[in-house]
Amino acid sequence: MNARTCLSVILAAGEGTRMKSALPKVLHPVAGLPMVAHVVRAAVTAGAGEVALVVGNGAEAVGAAVEPYAPGSRSFVQAERRGTAHAALSAREAIAKGYDDIVFLCGDAPLIAPEAIEALRAELAGGAEVVVLGFRPPDPTGYGRLIERNDSLVAIREEKDCTDEERRIGFCNSGVIAVAGTSALLLLDAVGNRNAKGEFYLTDIVEIAHARGLSTKAIEGAYENALGINNRVELAAAEAMWQARKRREMMLAGVTLIAPETVFFSWDTAIGADTVVEPSVWFGPGVTVAEGVRIHSFSHFEKAVIGAASEVGPFARLRPGADLRKGVKVGNFCEIKKSVVEDGAKINHLTYVGDATVGAKANLGAGTITCNYDGFSKFHTEIGAGAFIGSNSALVAPVRIGADAYIASGSVITEDVPDCGLAFGRARQSTKEGRGIELRARLAAAKEKAKARK
Repeated sequence: MNARTCLSVILAAGEGTRMKSALPKVLHPVAGLPMVAHVVRAAVTAGAGEVALVVGNGAEAVGAAVEPYAPGSRSFVQAERRGTAHAALSAREAIAKGYDDIVFLCGDAPLIAPEAIEALRAELAGGAEVVVLGFRPPDPTGYGRLIERNDSLVAIREEKDCTDEERRIGFCNSGVIAVAGTSALLLLDAVGNRNAKGEFYLTDIVEIAHARGLSTKAIEGAYENALGINNRVELAAAEAMWQARKRREMMLAGVTLIAPETVFFSWDTAIGADTVVEPSVWFGPGVTVAEGVRIHSFSHFEKAVIGAASEVGPFARLRPGADLRKGVKVGNFCEIKKSVVEDGAKINHLTYVGDATVGAKANLGAGTITCNYDGFSKFHTEIGAGAFIGSNSALVAPVRIGADAYIASGSVITEDVPDCGLAFGRARQSTKEGRGIELRARLAAAKEKAKARK
């Protein structure tokens, strides 16, 4: 089958009015990735050499969302909504190129598995002309029924057009159909619109092909493959299914999730074996975690790297560009952004590090801030290996703290500190003997006077 060529046609022109959103339906994300991009990634994994998008409103945005996963994909605009066969024929130019396999997929069904597409293509390679992916939902209401006879699929009937007997069939249409390239246009052009809705149904190609003596089949797949998204309730259901699948995958790969149902991953999250993730952790897109890491509760990561044997959290936030190397410790209520933290460095609590380099085995005390932004531009802070930054220090960028330098607690540092240097950047303390009692008395009297005025 690998030698066969394949075109995947993604039907993504639905307006999605039930989403109640200005965003095109297929761009709503599941696990941080637009649902249409999930479909395209599955198609490419299953061997699609070309991807054709049938789009409507927001065509440019849909094409841009897909491009990273199917470079060179083409978009075809369906100007009128006249049914799925009419949508498929919008991509006539691509279909006519002569691919061995044509696979029609739904852009709003993000949980389609590459293996399901591969199974359809295997049937085409074995001589079938039309193959449909079916499934058996708990309640078939609303789905088209797959009507079989003598091991052949003879028709797909939309529920509104079904007889009472056909409505009792539990084997349903997923919307995923594979067609031999030599037959695709001949079958599509033969589709009519004599049905309850007056639309041109892609599913009618089954009955047309069967009537012409062509081989038509249905194969059964998991329910998730057919889960189409029409509103935000269904979007949440798809997210839950995707997360459950990813959690299982992570645990089987050697990652410990203490409370799996409270941990949320993105589509590209990568975590090494022997990492432990405590409850209530969120992984945004672009996060990579190495082996043997401990991630404490209530931490939030996005476009960040966590090196082997590091420890992060609780209540830690790693923003885009945070790059923790091996054996780093980032503690509670710390935020790191666009910074490299070298091996063994410690940033234990209540600290902000942005646009910085923190050297190996440096130690940043509680309340340390790299002051990287002056309201107009960002500036870099360099902290050398082995440096010690005392608590409640502000490092005003651009500034360099040398290796093994020592910054006294409470300092505001505005100038470079050399290697092994000691820097104080705070006002001199002034102490007035006995004045504490006098001040307390004056303040208490003022408070009583204010009460009396009320």
